[in-house]
Amino acid sequence: MKHCWTFASPVAALALLHFAAASPVRAQCQLCAPADATTAAPARALTINVETGIDFSRVAVASAAGGVVEVDPASGRRRVTGGLVDLGGLGLSGTVRLTGDPGRSVRINLPDRVRLVSPDGATAELSEIVTDLPPAPRLGPDGQLRFAFGGRLSVDGQRTGNFRGRIPIVADYE
Repeated sequence: MKHCWTFASPVAALALLHFAAASPVRAQCQLCAPADATTAAPARALTINVETGIDFSRVAVASAAGGVVEVDPASGRRRVTGGLVDLGGLGLSGTVRLTGDPGRSVRINLPDRVRLVSPDGATAELSEIVTDLPPAPRLGPDGQLRFAFGGRLSVDGQRTGNFRGRIPIVADYE
């Protein structure tokens, strides 16, 4: 069963987030030993809530070479490099909350890169999307898992605008 959620908020280079959660249905062997909580079919569908969208804040293009704005997922700290000038404001990492069966392992996939587009058709690229997830993410005893994500926004010096896009995130029970 697939569920889709879309989150929108304003950006200086803030991405619209599109989330999909899938819950595989598994048959249970009637002749086998009782299944434990990690292999049984899920009692609750896995859901995704966006708590905060990623925000690169405001920058100006100072050279034709363009530059890069990075947001760290753990701290939300923003770093501006290349031919961009920091115009202030706070960078924010995106935060997501998964909810489902307590203690269940989950698999979360994010794309390698996403193309962002401004209203006038200019493009920028969001890449190196990273999270603060542990190597084997698992829902907590309350059935929730919160994680943050950040990334690297590359802006061509010839293109400016208020960039938007969709970051597909897929989450499944293991």
